[in-house]
Formats: sequence, C-alpha cells, structure tokens
Amino acid sequence: MAPKVLVSDKLSETAVQIFRDRGIDVTFDPSLGKDKDKLLSVIGEYDGLAFRSATKVTEKLLEAAPNLKVVGRAGIGTDNVDKAAASKRGVIVMNTPYGNMITTAEHAIAMMFAVARQIPEASASTHAGKWEKSRFMGVELTGKTLGVIGAGNIGGIVCQKAVGLGMKVVAYDPFLSEERATDLRVQKVELDELLSRADVITLHVPLTDQTRNILSAEALARTKPGVRIINCARGGLVDEAALAELLKTGHVAGAGFDVFETEPATDSPLFNLPNVVVTPHLGAATTEAQENVALQVAEQMADYLLTGAVSNALNMPSVTAEEAKVMGPWIKLADHLGAFVGQMTDEPIEAIEVLYNGTVADMNLEALNCSAIAGVMKATNPDVNMVSAPVLARERGVDLSTTRQDKSGVFDGYIKLIVRTKTRERSIAGTVFTDGKPRFIQIKGINIDAEIGAHMLYTTNEDVPGIIGTLGQTMGDNGVNIANFTLGRSDRGREAIALLYLDEQPPAAVLEKLRATGMFRTVAPLRFDA
Repeated sequence: MAPKVLVSDKLSETAVQIFRDRGIDVTFDPSLGKDKDKLLSVIGEYDGLAFRSATKVTEKLLEAAPNLKVVGRAGIGTDNVDKAAASKRGVIVMNTPYGNMITTAEHAIAMMFAVARQIPEASASTHAGKWEKSRFMGVELTGKTLGVIGAGNIGGIVCQKAVGLGMKVVAYDPFLSEERATDLRVQKVELDELLSRADVITLHVPLTDQTRNILSAEALARTKPGVRIINCARGGLVDEAALAELLKTGHVAGAGFDVFETEPATDSPLFNLPNVVVTPHLGAATTEAQENVALQVAEQMADYLLTGAVSNALNMPSVTAEEAKVMGPWIKLADHLGAFVGQMTDEPIEAIEVLYNGTVADMNLEALNCSAIAGVMKATNPDVNMVSAPVLARERGVDLSTTRQDKSGVFDGYIKLIVRTKTRERSIAGTVFTDGKPRFIQIKGINIDAEIGAHMLYTTNEDVPGIIGTLGQTMGDNGVNIANFTLGRSDRGREAIALLYLDEQPPAAVLEKLRATGMFRTVAPLRFDA
C-alpha cells in the first residue's frame, strides 16, 4: 500500500505533484492548518504531514496519529512542532534549512539599508507630498563594522554580502572555526567585543534557552552608541522593551525587525517609533524561496517514506539514499544485536557500548547506534524506533558509547554490542555476508555462524553429551518443529551455546520442561523482526 501524506498548509502544486509522481497517496487540504479540530480528526490515517507555519504539531496531534512516521516543515523554523513529543513517539521532524537561506540573508541586508537610509519614512513623507530632503540624513554602510551573531548558513551569507559591500565584519559564534572565519573574511570575537565594536548588529541564531534574550537590557546597554540592530532570525532574541527605551534615548540609532516575540505581532514596544523599520516576518517571503522549500520538503519526505533516506532531520541522523542501500543490512544487523541482548536482559541497563570494526567503522555510525539502541529497548517498549529509542535511553540514564576499530580478524567488518547492568555484562557480535544477510558471529565470546530467524531458542549449558538429544526430544514430544540449529562452545567440557530455529514461538510449558531437566543454565525464546 502506498504511503499517505497530508499537506495541511499552502504548498505549491509542483511540490504536491512530486508526491504523486513518486507514488505517494497525497491529500492537499491547506485549510486544515488553521482548523486544529478537523486536522485532529483526520491525521490518524496518514504516514506523513507536510506543512508551513500555520499547522501546529502538538503532543495532542501526535497522540492522534498512530501511523505518523515523518513531519516536514517547508521552511527552517520549527517552533510550531513539539519536537520532544515527536521524538518520544518515533516521528522524524524534518525542515528545509537551505531553501530560503539567500532570501533571508538578502532581507537582512535590505533592512540594514532601509534603517541606515531611513527609506520607509522618506518614502511615506514623499508620498504625502512633502519634500523633506534635509530631514532624512543617512549613513553609509561601507567602512562600518557589522557584528554578526550566528555565522551559520544564513549568517555566513550575510557575512559574505557585507564584505562585498566594503564592511568590516566581526562574528560571534561558538561553533565558528578559525578556518571558516578566514574563508568568510571575518574576525571571530566574543560577544562583549562584538557589542562594543559593531556599528550594526544582525542576529542569525535559532531561539533556544541559550540564545533567548541574547540581546538583553544589560547586553544592549554595552553596545556602541549609535548602533543599529537588525533581527530577521527569531523573535525573543532581543528584549524589545529595553531596545525601545534605548531607541528613544538615541543610544540605539535605529532598528529593523522582521520577527517578534509574539506573532502575529499586533502590538510591540517597537511599533510607531520613527527610527524603526518593521516587516511581518517576510524573511522567506520570495517566490523563489517558497517554491524551493516546498519542493525540498516533498523530496525529503518522499525519500524517507519510500527508501528510508533521512535528510535535514532535527531528531534523527541523516542517511542518504545511497547510504540507505549500503547500510540497510547493517542497520538491520544492529537492530538484531540489540534485540538479542534486550530480550536477554531483565534488569535496568546502565550502559550500552557499540564497537565497529573494519569497513562498517567508516559508515554512518549515528544511524547504526540508533538502530542498536532501538533493538535493545524494544524488549520492554515494543513501540520504540530509531528516533525514540535514544531519547528513552537518555531519560533512563543509560550511558551510551561508541568505539571504532581498524579491521582485525577474518571478517571485513563487524559490530559488537556490549550491554552492562549492575550485576553483569552481555555481549554479542555480528556481521553481514556478501549475500546481504546479517549473521551472529559471537555470543558471550563464543564463536558461531548463525543466521537470524523470526523464532529462535537460545540455550546455554555445560559442554556435556546429551544436550542436543534433550532439546530434540523435548521439542518433538511437544509438537515444536526445529527447522535448523547452530552450536558453539568456548572449549571442550566448558560452556556451550545453542541457537534453535523454530517454526513458531515455543509454549511456556515446553520451556519449563527444558529448565526442569537441570541441564541448561539459560533457556530463552527469542523473536526477531523480519
């Protein structure tokens, strides 16, 4: 059956057609974004939800969507998505951070010019029949120092354009490397230095707990007299009331704001001040940008629903379509390894370690880690997946670690999973053969070669005669068919293991009969997803 996607906000017809052309059953109803009750009533039947800013992806909406696998925001901001709730429910949250970068950067530059030359006020005055040439004395941007807070995708473009205008650029961004700063031809500085040096300050960071009110009343007071402030990023980054007071005193010469703490903004301390230019969140409002983000979100969602490729996800490692083809068997193996240990563990897990050896160590380990953790967690939480499992593990205080190793041993690559509880440690290793089938190659340090079946029985015992006969006799007497089996032992007369491939899950009574023989240390039924 084809995946079903709901488009609940206005997206271009070309974007909707992409879903159709990819074989996805798409419903286009842009009225639903503003009708939360109706959206709530229909969302349950869809695998994907594509939207802009009108749709609110709340915890309540997610609870009503048991089939939902991915939500895609046509744009960069995801303030309208409860990402924590989505992660817990295993729903991937995608955005399109590149489709409107140039448009937003250009808007910031336009706002700088508008504020520096008082263009909106001059235009309004001239439209009114006045000719107030001497009233609107502006300043040049060439030669001025621009302070950029956040030099990522959009901020980096602003830096480049500002350098092209002949401005000196200083940037505050904890994640900006010296090499990248050199490429952008900007000087990396701390925030206090930026505040004291910049003639114009422009913000290009997301709204987080760390960036909220980054330009607080105290920070604004430390700015250079005559500074101009531009915000085309997110409302809440600047203390608007404090800024309004400094605009009135003249300490801040002007401001250009496209975003506000509360939107839609029908009132703000910045409104009706003569030295302030305001626009209604137009940063991404160009024909090109709207088309770009719509096409991008449609392609991303279709890729994930049809091939498993993940791009621009905020709560899941990215996996390209090419990686998905190569990594598919390895992701399945990581899940099986985790499922084995998870089903064997009946006490709280304190640590999960994943070791990658050989060729697999060069793959996308974030995705493999997520799959392994999901496998472990499924034993007690059957609904978890690669998105929700790492969240659940962190909530439970599980220590997660990863190790890469160069090739060692006979296999080109393998994964070893180690799970620790307060009282014991369990380990299992596996590889993928050239036929693309995952195999277990080691359990408890004992080498084996075992394919993975849907229904298996795992036993451990002292290496003595009669074990295989007891297993076969007990299963046969109780109508349980053994399709195949794999054996291994650490050394003669020491510990031995067996993996039986069964046609169906064995009844509990049969397992108790095996345990009652006193021959087995472990008798554990295992189930693996296909």
